[in-house]
Amino acid sequence: MPSLKKIVVQNWRNIELQELDFSPKVNCISGNNGEGKTNLLDAIYYLSMTKSAFGPSDQYNFRHGCRSFALAGNYCLEDGSTMKISIQVEQNQEKKLVRDGKACSKMSEHIGLLPIVMISPCDSALVSEGSEARRKFATSVLSQMDREYLSAMQRYNKLLAQRNASLKSSIPSFELLDALDINLSRMADKIFQSRRDFAQGLQPLVQSYYEKLSSGKESVGIEYVSDLHTAALYELLQNCRDKDSFLHYTSKGVQRDDFLFTMNGEPIRKTGSQGQQKCFLVALKFAQYELMKLSYGFAPALLLDDMFDKLDIQRTENLLQMVAGKDFGQIFISDTNKARLQGIVDKFTCESSYFEAEGGVFKK
Repeated sequence: MPSLKKIVVQNWRNIELQELDFSPKVNCISGNNGEGKTNLLDAIYYLSMTKSAFGPSDQYNFRHGCRSFALAGNYCLEDGSTMKISIQVEQNQEKKLVRDGKACSKMSEHIGLLPIVMISPCDSALVSEGSEARRKFATSVLSQMDREYLSAMQRYNKLLAQRNASLKSSIPSFELLDALDINLSRMADKIFQSRRDFAQGLQPLVQSYYEKLSSGKESVGIEYVSDLHTAALYELLQNCRDKDSFLHYTSKGVQRDDFLFTMNGEPIRKTGSQGQQKCFLVALKFAQYELMKLSYGFAPALLLDDMFDKLDIQRTENLLQMVAGKDFGQIFISDTNKARLQGIVDKFTCESSYFEAEGGVFKK
C-alpha cells in the first residue's frame, strides 16, 4: 500500500516552507487551533486528489501575499518502488502536475493512484446541507475507485452545460437537443449504476460501524434518490423538454440525485440528536474507508482531523483499534491535546511520529 515518506509544502495557506518526513504507520500532529494542523492534512489530501478537501477553488490555498503554491510528495509503493508527485499552482494559470518527472496533462489520470479518506469537522455538511454536498461525497469516493465513473461524470457535466446553454437560446435547436439527450442518457446510465451500487455497498458497513460506535440500537440507512429510478434519462428528457425550454435549464437527471441518510426510517437531520448525527458521520466515513480497502485490496491513507470534536476518548480509542489491525494503512491524526493523542496512539502502535504545529511550522 502506498505511504507518504516525505512532503514539501511551500506557500500553502499559513505554511511558508516545510519539509517533513513521516512514519509509514501513524503520524500525530498536535497544536492549538489555527496553527496549521488541518492545512497540513489538506496538503496531503491535495497530493492525492489534486484539490482541497474543503472546496474546488484554489483561491484560498495561496499563502497571504503569494500568487503561487507548490506541493511535493515522495511515496513508497507496495512493491518497494517509489513515486514522486509534485503539483504547482499559479494564480490564473493551469495547474501543473508532475509524476516521476513526467507531466500529467489530465488531473483525472492521477486520481485513484493514491487512495485517501479524510474525516474532519466539516463532514457535518453531509447531514446539515443540501444534496450537492452528498453528491460530491459520492463522487469523491467513486472517482478514486472507478475511472469510468469519473470519465462519465466529466462528460455528463460538459453535455449538461451545452444543453442548458441551448435551452437559454431564443430558438433552441431540437436536432441538437436530441443529440445531447442521447449522449446524456448514455453517461447517466453509468453514473446511476455506480451510485446505486455504492449506496448498496455502503449501507451494511455504515450500520456495522454505527453499532460499534453508538450504545443505542438505532437502525441507520442510506437511500439513493434519483430520477432514473422511474425511467431512463432519455425518456425523462423527452417528456420534460417543453418544461425545460420554459425554465431554461434541465430539470431531470443525475445532477439532481441525493443520498438520504436515515435513522429508523426517518431523515437523520430531522430526528437524530447531535451525538447520533456525529456517530453516523464517523460511521459513514469509516464505511467509506472499508469499501475502498475492499476495492483496492489494501488500506487507503486515513486523515483524521480533530476526531475528538466528534467522539469521546473511549469511542475514538475503540475506533482506532478497529482500523489499526495488521493490514491498516498510513494514518495522520490531529488533536489540540498532545498528551491525549499520544496516550491513545501509543496503546496500539509503537510505529508513530509526533509533530507539534505552531504558526505553520511543524517540529518533530
